[in-house]
Formats: sequence, C-alpha cells, structure tokens
Amino acid sequence: MRTSTPAESRSTTTPHRKTTGAVWTALVLVYVVWGSTYLGIRIVVETMPPFLSAGARFITAGLLLAGAVAWRSGPAALKATRAQLGSAVVVGLLLILGGNGLVVLAETSVPSGLAALLVAAVPMWVVLLRAGTGDRPQLRTLGGVLLGLAGLAVLTVPGLSGAVQLSGVLLVLAASASWSLGSFTGSKVDLPKNPFTGSAYQMLAGGIAGVAVGLLRGEHHGLDPAAYSTSSWLALGYLIVFGSLVGFTAYAWLLRNAPLSLTATYAYVNPVVAVALGALILDEALTWPIVLGGTIVVAAVGVIVSTERKK
Repeated sequence: MRTSTPAESRSTTTPHRKTTGAVWTALVLVYVVWGSTYLGIRIVVETMPPFLSAGARFITAGLLLAGAVAWRSGPAALKATRAQLGSAVVVGLLLILGGNGLVVLAETSVPSGLAALLVAAVPMWVVLLRAGTGDRPQLRTLGGVLLGLAGLAVLTVPGLSGAVQLSGVLLVLAASASWSLGSFTGSKVDLPKNPFTGSAYQMLAGGIAGVAVGLLRGEHHGLDPAAYSTSSWLALGYLIVFGSLVGFTAYAWLLRNAPLSLTATYAYVNPVVAVALGALILDEALTWPIVLGGTIVVAAVGVIVSTERKK
C-alpha cells in the first residue's frame, strides 16, 4: 500500500494535459509497482516478523525520501510547523501503521491477491466517510458502493468456509478502513506544503509505531536475521526502493503532469496485477469467490472513480 497526498483528495478539476510517453511510463510504474507490493509483502513475511519488517521498511524509506528532498530542494524544504508535524503523525499512523501494518500482518495467513482485492474497497469507504460528514455523493456513486459491498461479501467466503483464516480477512478489511480514514483525514488537515516532505514524516511516524507494535508483540524474541531467507531480504529491499520511493515519486509526478482521470485508474488496475502475480509466482489459487468477488469489487471501484472524476 502507498501514502496519500493532499492533491489526490482535494483535486476536483484537472486541466487538459497531453498524454506523453513519459506519462505512460510513469503510469505503468504505478500499475506494476504498487500492484506488486502485495506479492512483496507476502514473500517478506514468509521468514520475517510482520510489524518489525514493515516498520524497518518505512523508517528506511522515510529517511531516504527526506534525504532526497533536502538534497534536491535544500534542508529548508523539510521545515514544518508543530501543527503540520502533528497532522503528519496522525495520518501516518492511520495509513502506515493501520493501513499497511494490518495488511502485512494479515498476509501471514491471507493470499496476496485476496488481500489486494479486499484493499481495493478503499474508495468505497472514503465515499461513506464523505457521506457521514455531509457530502452527498451522486446516486451512481452510491450504487457503486453497494455493488462493491456485495463483492466484499463474496470475497469473505474463503474465510467463512475455512479456506483462509477469517481473522486475516477481517484484518485486511480493518486495514482498508484505516487507510480510508487516513486518506480522508489527510485531505482535511494542515500538512507540509511539500507533499514529499509530508510523506517522509508520515512514513517515519508509521514506521516507528510499527517497530513499537512489533516489540510489544514480542517479535524480537528469538530474532535471528541470519535465518531470514534471501528472497525475503530481496523483497524487503524491493518494497523500500520501488514500493515506497519509485512508486510514490511516479504517482506524485503524475498528479502534476497527467489527467487526474487517467491517474486514478491505478485504483482498479493494482488489484488485477496483484492477483495475476500471486497466481503466477506464488501459485495462489484462483477460487470462484476470488474471481467473482474480485470482478465485482474492481467493477464497483471503476464505477466510483469514473463517476467522481466527472464532478
């Protein structure tokens, strides 16, 4: 999963922009990289503790991103008021600790493809949060939410039938709710003006909290880095460099250089990529609830995104 930017939630209109080769390159990066993070997480937790590995990932990525901002724009670009730092911490806890951390924990028992499809419900939760604060969504948007909820009901069948642990399915649903609340909150609070600076602080806050939770869970007992598989180390490095840095940078660039309607398509392409990679690389089963429920959820997200981008 990724960090959000204020521009994503606040933008309502986007001027016409030419779709260049660079735009398509960045879009493919977002499609593939963010779609592949679920596979990367699944490989990491095969031998590494969930919260400690996730915390280390985001602390490292946050430090690298902060260093890149300082190198490119000067140390002054990292300045933020106390209120902005507090907002970044809150959003980081919701996105990184709650949104990403619970997914990492869930993927110790839930296939990566199923996790991605359940997380795809984020746009639906955001619509419900908006409705709860007085923003009246269009009827077509509400129809998309109802359709998506039906898809989620189908996707929970593997947990109800015992094919996967129900607790893992519920963890992913809780993660998507936390991510939605974090995204919604990020659009309402005062964050650092530089989106990269804000994301760096969010990563650091969420990463530190993740390590703390891992220690409270006792994940450090018997810790033996030498026992971690090479594939887990490589996957962790991939998540740091590509999932947290390259993917986010490409997305932030797209927000400024591509039509928002085109950029938003990542929401229903990522889960398809995740399911395909999980099946091809980890031989995850494509059961009928996953295929049917996933198709319904992706269609629902498509309805919501296509409707909202016309406002």
